[in-house]
Amino acid sequence: MKKINIAIDGPSGVGKSSISNRLANRNHMIHLDTGAMYRCVALASLRNQISLENEKALLDLLDSINISFDKEKVFLNGEDVTLAIKENNISNFTSKVATLPIVREKMVALQQKATSAKNFIVDGRDIGTTVLPNAEVKIFLTASAKARAERRYNEYLEKGIESDYETIYQDIVARDYQDSHRKISPLKKAEDAIEIDTSDLSIDEVEEVVQDMIDKAL
Repeated sequence: MKKINIAIDGPSGVGKSSISNRLANRNHMIHLDTGAMYRCVALASLRNQISLENEKALLDLLDSINISFDKEKVFLNGEDVTLAIKENNISNFTSKVATLPIVREKMVALQQKATSAKNFIVDGRDIGTTVLPNAEVKIFLTASAKARAERRYNEYLEKGIESDYETIYQDIVARDYQDSHRKISPLKKAEDAIEIDTSDLSIDEVEEVVQDMIDKAL
């Protein structure tokens, strides 16, 4: 079977990881969650009390951490941090970490090296524009901030995570602004990407729309 790479971009809370996981399993591909990679860097920075202005300390941290995936779980130096990296304080700090040139340079290089053999579904904010500009399928998922906040709030409730809807909503609005206004690799739709508004679609419906695009590419 022909091997392709699929780039899925979009703002925070739009369901990129969930869709990517389902499609990866369905098509026997590998899902690379780049957002989780940046969140791991943010978590490690906070835990080690590293100032984002201390470039040498950040470089040492980037060289020392190991990020790995096992299906839907994310591991930082062997520790399962799947839930830890989704906390609001980590989400907000990730936007700051992701603006740093040394962090983006390191992460993008790792992402491009990992996906060079193809057969990957990669999701993030700059995949179609920076990481995989030659991906055979490019998708830009979007949804209203209200719809995304409701989904995340319900997700937290189901997982027993204490949360507040208004706080989640305001965090998403702030994250959107930070991601779309950063100088390096801002969140934006690639010119040749297909945009899908998921505000009123179920995850099953989104999956079928994207799967149709994958079938055509294959």
